[in-house]
Amino acid sequence: MDSSNFNGASEKFLQWFQSLPGATFSDAIKIVDLRDRNAGRGIIATQDIAPETTLFTIPRKGIINIETSELPKKLPDVFDLDSQMVDDEDAVPPMDSWSSLILVMIYEYLQGDSSSWKPYFDVLPSAFDTPMFWSEEELGQLQSSHMRSKIGKASAEEMFRGRLLPIIRSNAGIFPSSESRSDEELVEVAHKMGSTIMAYAFDLEKDEDADEGEETDGWVEDRDGKSLMGMVPMADILNADAEFNAHVNHEEESLTVTSLRPIKAGEEIFNYYGPHPNSELLRRYGYVTERHSRYDVVEIPWDVVESAMTTQFGIPRSTLDKLRNELEEEEEFEDTFVLERETGEVNSDGTFSGPARFEGMPEDLQQQLKAFLKGVKKSQPDAIPDKRKRDEIQKAVQAKTLQSLVSRYPTSIFEDELLLKRNDLSRRGRMAVEVRLGEKKLLREAITALSSDDDVEMTLDEESGPSKRAKRSG
Repeated sequence: MDSSNFNGASEKFLQWFQSLPGATFSDAIKIVDLRDRNAGRGIIATQDIAPETTLFTIPRKGIINIETSELPKKLPDVFDLDSQMVDDEDAVPPMDSWSSLILVMIYEYLQGDSSSWKPYFDVLPSAFDTPMFWSEEELGQLQSSHMRSKIGKASAEEMFRGRLLPIIRSNAGIFPSSESRSDEELVEVAHKMGSTIMAYAFDLEKDEDADEGEETDGWVEDRDGKSLMGMVPMADILNADAEFNAHVNHEEESLTVTSLRPIKAGEEIFNYYGPHPNSELLRRYGYVTERHSRYDVVEIPWDVVESAMTTQFGIPRSTLDKLRNELEEEEEFEDTFVLERETGEVNSDGTFSGPARFEGMPEDLQQQLKAFLKGVKKSQPDAIPDKRKRDEIQKAVQAKTLQSLVSRYPTSIFEDELLLKRNDLSRRGRMAVEVRLGEKKLLREAITALSSDDDVEMTLDEESGPSKRAKRSG
């Protein structure tokens, strides 16, 4: 889309938004074209803005959800959860808020010019950079990032075909142009609407519905299908970052966006999506940022820990399998652990309270490893003669585990940093490199933290991966 059409759609959307009863839009802000920085549309300050200034107000009646769309009235049986709650194992389970909103969005999208939200749909993205839409070659650039297993395209498509497509096909008169579209085309529309919701939907629970003392910022963190979700025009024009300067406030009849601290003319207005690692930011929203790298994580599968115990110290696999079964029976076994930094809470004005620091291996991993080593000592007393030996083994197993995770990445930190300096890297390729590089840097910090004061220090060599090198004296 050229600049004139892009800005024209923005202007029509703003006019439509301001026509909504109860909507406001400050003269101190403006919708702008930020495609030159791969940020689509955004909102900037046109003049200096003081803290606690209302930037815009969205009436709840302007939100797209099951309460404002006409579709639930036309298909009451589909959206009536009570009628679907029957004691029949073969009965189709009720649609949750996630699938319900996707169906509503498909309906409004297919309405075209007849939809009350047509100007809003015209400014929603027509394409996405979330990994769900990546090719196998592009996904391969994520290398060993755990995020590859969380994309969920297959399960989403199964829901589209199993739940939503039959509803659309059996109600062709309600879904315009659906008869002229193939199943594949309708599934593609469902993917598009689902990705739009993933990137922009709000949890619309009111503040007074939250438990006392519970912080609610309106953004959907974990979409469990239980809370009311909706698409909120104008709020989703805001871009977001780990440090932010605006906040969405939920009120009975509207949502208001206010400034958190002074914003200078020309600065972009940023909202907050949560303390997500870049891998999760990419999966949900299709972008990464430098500031979010402080929240990067690495998942540690227990299988890798067991392999380290077997290969490094010869602990029989049969012994480990027996201990695992015992813990599983007691429901005390975990199969995955999260390696992360201590980041602290964000300040009330949206700024970082301090630097992110790696402070140690996951506590639950250490406890489970300790339980396994105690079990090994019990069944094979000669394998671990004393507690000191057990502590040494525990530390060495963790180091070996981290090295094994590093070895799964074909490129090193040094090579990835060189790649990011190139100008011929695609946007998706660049984001993939940034995700995997963030994970490798966290692994390097963890390996460094595990370094002993002995003659040999475990490090992550930037050119050749994990290695051992002699410590320098004084």
